[in-house]
Amino acid sequence: MRFNQFVLVSASVLALAACGGKERPKTDLAASQVTTIGVNSYLWRASLDALSFMPLLQTDSAGGVIVTDWYVNPNSPGERMKLTVSILDQDLRADALRVAASREVLQNGQWVAAATRAATVQKLEGIILTKARDLRRSAIAD
Repeated sequence: MRFNQFVLVSASVLALAACGGKERPKTDLAASQVTTIGVNSYLWRASLDALSFMPLLQTDSAGGVIVTDWYVNPNSPGERMKLTVSILDQDLRADALRVAASREVLQNGQWVAAATRAATVQKLEGIILTKARDLRRSAIAD
């Protein structure tokens, strides 16, 4: 019985020792292009992360489209937003991302279309791009 335990422990130690000592492969800078989702994976993950507070209606990773449902900010219950994020390329570039926003305000119990501030869309695009760059940096550093 003791001999069997010794053999089992020894085999486990040898198996674990064989796992070490190997160098980890270097991260390729073009890894963002090798993806199974059809678009830049950093932009895709960053977009999903940035929109995680909103309910999602549609996500198409092959086409790079994320559509949210209407979101009402608890701090501003008379206003709601709906977003569409499109990732247009496999490269991590600012022009590979497009955000479209729809805004409605509550008037007399009815939701009425209202103008969307350009700064809102630009700010969201900036947040997504920053997150995507951070994801890429952390992948390269690993």
